[in-house]
Amino acid sequence: MNTRILKAVFPIAGLGSRFLPATKASAKEMLPVVDKPLIQYAVEEAYEAGIRHMVFVTGRTKRSVEDHFDTAYELENELEQAGKTELLKIARGISPDDMVCSYVRQPRALGLGHAVLCAEHLVGQEPFAVLLADDLMVGQPSITAQMVQQFATLQASILAVQDVPLDQTNRYGIVSGTTLDAQLTQLSGIVEKPAPADAPSTLAVAGRYILMPRIFEELKTTPKGAGGEIQLTDAIAQLLSKEKVFAYRYHGTRYDCGSKLGFLQATVDLGEHHPQVGAEFSSWLAQRQS
Repeated sequence: MNTRILKAVFPIAGLGSRFLPATKASAKEMLPVVDKPLIQYAVEEAYEAGIRHMVFVTGRTKRSVEDHFDTAYELENELEQAGKTELLKIARGISPDDMVCSYVRQPRALGLGHAVLCAEHLVGQEPFAVLLADDLMVGQPSITAQMVQQFATLQASILAVQDVPLDQTNRYGIVSGTTLDAQLTQLSGIVEKPAPADAPSTLAVAGRYILMPRIFEELKTTPKGAGGEIQLTDAIAQLLSKEKVFAYRYHGTRYDCGSKLGFLQATVDLGEHHPQVGAEFSSWLAQRQS
């Protein structure tokens, strides 16, 4: 078994119904935050962590994602002929030469756990990362890079976590366990979206995982859980009885871009820090607030 993280899985088969009508005919992962779609932020994060094989678990409305990471010969030719070298560099940089993209369909909407299981034949018996593009995460180094660094020592499954208000535990997978230091907790339990009165802690799973390949065997025996779906959280709960799993308090900021509010917050924050328009945009915001 490989002891490095070489592959990342991106489950992107969801319908994005919270963003209708914008997502009626377009993939929600292609919604742009400033000038890049959500899925590109996630892929760039994985790439920064040293991962070069990107596995996309798609649905029937996700062709635009495949097109985005494909070569656009006509566009590149037009930019080259027009001498627009900076734009040409941007277009070609979306999919670097050393990056491999694979695609597999999730034929039925059976949940995140099922989506991850769909990637088994492409991942094989290797540890791998899972990134949820809905969660736009910003950190230095990237959140996935931080987790890869932790994995080099732990050689075990790792979940990114953050503290949330008690009244929000019903939105997340919530973990419990033994605190090892300021960043790490060894898990003893995990539950999907508990009511505040039933939550074992306020430590919530964010949209980044590093998983050992045994998770696939657990997913195959995981019964349908919340929402009638195969929950990744339930499979991780089963995994706890076989091997160690850790929670990692990451350094950085998470934007829940699966919600309109989080998407707007990400757009404003990243807009203010954009190298081309950040200063002017910040000035405009300040004028509106005065």
